[in-house]
Amino acid sequence: MEVDIAQALAQLAPTLGGTGVEAAQRLSGGASMETWAFTLTGPDGPREMILRRRPGPFDEETSRSTSLATEAALIQAAARVGAPVAPLIRLCQPQDGLGEAHITVRIGGEALGRKIVADPRFEGVRPKLARQCGQILAEIHSASPEGIPLKRSDAAEELDRYEQVYRQSGAQRPILELAFQHLRKHVPPPVPEVLLHGDFRNGNLLISPETGVAAVLDWELSHLGDPAEDLGWLCVNSWRFGMSGKPVGGFGDYADLLAGYAEAGGAPVSLSRVRYWQALGSLKWGVMCLMMYSSYAAGAESSVERPMIGRRVSETEIDLINLLEAGL
Repeated sequence: MEVDIAQALAQLAPTLGGTGVEAAQRLSGGASMETWAFTLTGPDGPREMILRRRPGPFDEETSRSTSLATEAALIQAAARVGAPVAPLIRLCQPQDGLGEAHITVRIGGEALGRKIVADPRFEGVRPKLARQCGQILAEIHSASPEGIPLKRSDAAEELDRYEQVYRQSGAQRPILELAFQHLRKHVPPPVPEVLLHGDFRNGNLLISPETGVAAVLDWELSHLGDPAEDLGWLCVNSWRFGMSGKPVGGFGDYADLLAGYAEAGGAPVSLSRVRYWQALGSLKWGVMCLMMYSSYAAGAESSVERPMIGRRVSETEIDLINLLEAGL
C-alpha cells in the first residue's frame, strides 16, 4: 500500500515535539530503503530531520542487513561512546503509519566522496580526516553490543561467502582466483571481536568543511568481528575516488589512521593486518561488481548503473595486484 509520507509525518509532528511538517522531500533510495528530509515546525523554531524507511518486507534472520530497529540501537550505542552520529529522534511504531522507519536529526555536511577528496572547500580539513577516522573507529569498536541482535563474521567466513557467490557466477578472473588462494593461505590469527560499523568508508561519512567528520551514516551492515575489517575497508581503492596515492579514503595515509585509532584507545592493530582486510575488501567489492553486471545481463535489473558498476571490477583487480606484489 502506498504511503503518503508528508501526511504521515504531519500527523506524527506532535509526538516529535512540533506542530507541523514542511518540505518533505525524498533524497535517495532504491527498492529496499528510502531517505526523506523534512522540516519539523513548532514553537522552538524549525528543526531539520531525516526519515529513513524500508517500504517493503524484510527478514533480519536471512539478510546481511540489520533491521531499522537494530540500526537505531546501534546509533544510540555509538552516541554513548562519543562517536559522531545523527542523533536518533524516534524509532517509528506501527501506529505512526510509516512502516519500518526511524527519524534522526539532519546533520550538515557533504557525503559525496568525489567532492570530499577534490573540492577546494575541504582543503583545510582533508589532512586530518584519516586521524579522525581512526579515532572514530576506536570509539565505535569500544561500544557495547549488549542487547543488539548482530551477526558475526571473520575473514575465513567472508572468503567462504564471497567465493561461493563468485563460483556460482561462472566468471573466470585470474586475479580474483589468485586473491582467493593467497588470502586463504594467510588468514590472520583471531582477535577479540568488537562491534563493527561494517561499511565505514568515504561516501558513508558526512564531512564538514570546517571541522571534518560530522557524522557516520548507514549502519545497516554492522556486525561483530575483527576491528581491522573496518580499518581495511576504509582503505579499499574504490573509495578513494581517483586519489589512489592517499590510501585512506583518498584523503590520508595509513600512519595517521592507525595513530588516531591508538590515541582513542583502540587495541593495537598492525598495518599488515589492515592491508590484509583491505585486500579482502577489494576482493569482496570485485565480486559485488560482477554481480551487478550479472543482474543486468540476465535482465533482472534494467538500470544502466548496474553494468557501469560492473566495469569497476578491474579497479579492484589493480588494487589486488598492488597489494599482492607488496606482500600485503
